[in-house]
Amino acid sequence: MNINPWRPMNNLMTLTDRLNRLLDEGFLGDYDDEKWGLTRWQPSTDIYETKEGYRFNVELPGFDKEDVSVELKDNTLLIRGEKKMDDKITKENYHRIERFYGSFQRSFILPQNAEGDKVEAKMVNGVLEITVPKSEQAKAKSIAVTVK
Repeated sequence: MNINPWRPMNNLMTLTDRLNRLLDEGFLGDYDDEKWGLTRWQPSTDIYETKEGYRFNVELPGFDKEDVSVELKDNTLLIRGEKKMDDKITKENYHRIERFYGSFQRSFILPQNAEGDKVEAKMVNGVLEITVPKSEQAKAKSIAVTVK
């Protein structure tokens, strides 16, 4: 007698595989990218604070620094970019397109203590590193407090 333990995730994975195969075989046909929301993309961004200021790390693999713009408008940091498909390859020649192509825009409202006129940005290994310093009076000061 052969007893196989029931694993509910196996059924779910089989269903997922079947749906993926169905979609890969062209079930959707010639669909409109915008209708399906496939053109909306925002790069992942980490934001953290240090004693000196704020740091934004924006993941932009495959982007060159010329493809990205960073500007400050009304205390809002605007990051825009565009990655174009290789025009040597026609869309009909692709079997699968999983990477993002097109434009994006991200905006972040800066804290009041940020010095927007001193923003610096550089591209390092596909990560856009943006540094926004704090104003001098906003930098943390150590104050000893006596507990009574």
